[in-house]
Amino acid sequence: MYKETNKRSIVKGVTWRVVATTTTMIIVYVFFGRLDLAIATGLLESVLKIGLFWLHEKAWFKVRWGKKRIEPFNLWFTGLPLSGKTTIADKVFEALEQLQIPMERIDSKDIRDLIPDIGYEREDRNRHMHRIGNLICTLQNNSISTVASFVSPYKESRKAIRDMVKNNIVVYIKADVETCKSRDYKGAYAKALAGEFKNFPGVDGVYEEPQRAELVIDTDTTSVDEAVSTIVKYVKKNYVR
Repeated sequence: MYKETNKRSIVKGVTWRVVATTTTMIIVYVFFGRLDLAIATGLLESVLKIGLFWLHEKAWFKVRWGKKRIEPFNLWFTGLPLSGKTTIADKVFEALEQLQIPMERIDSKDIRDLIPDIGYEREDRNRHMHRIGNLICTLQNNSISTVASFVSPYKESRKAIRDMVKNNIVVYIKADVETCKSRDYKGAYAKALAGEFKNFPGVDGVYEEPQRAELVIDTDTTSVDEAVSTIVKYVKKNYVR
């Protein structure tokens, strides 16, 4: 969110007055044929109208009529590990930033780096989702929207997020387990299959598919760019009108 500074308003006023005053001086000179009168008129007009323009701008800045507040929203990306959540969410975040919407990006890896001992049991994950929900609520109270990407495999934790935050948009990034394994550049699925990771969704842990997702993006048939376009269009249509 940007605020018009006094310096910017003054510079805008000066540049506009240069154009307008030059026009006035030319008109006065054409009608009266006196350069001294044209210059005097132009200087007097400039001083008065720069001040009036500045006051006019500041007055309208304080008037709320005609302004529409963008209600903060939360894009909640969920899906199996390596389904493409982070990649798509990052690009959606970049696209929405171009609309000058106050936003923050929240990704599960960043949070786990900050709080490494969260745990992966169902109870641990659900408790963790409540923490994230509180974080999003705090941001929304400051008119900041969020793009969040978490596996969030359990329906009760996703319901908790929906109940806690305003304008929650669930984006289910759908992908077959075998497709996710083929994208496993981190070796996460291999470690889960070897027993190094426990409660890994898609291997020895469940992933409960969302039944009420606002958007379902099948990455087996949809490219990243197509997915980003679909999600951004949805946000523009429903929240940035």
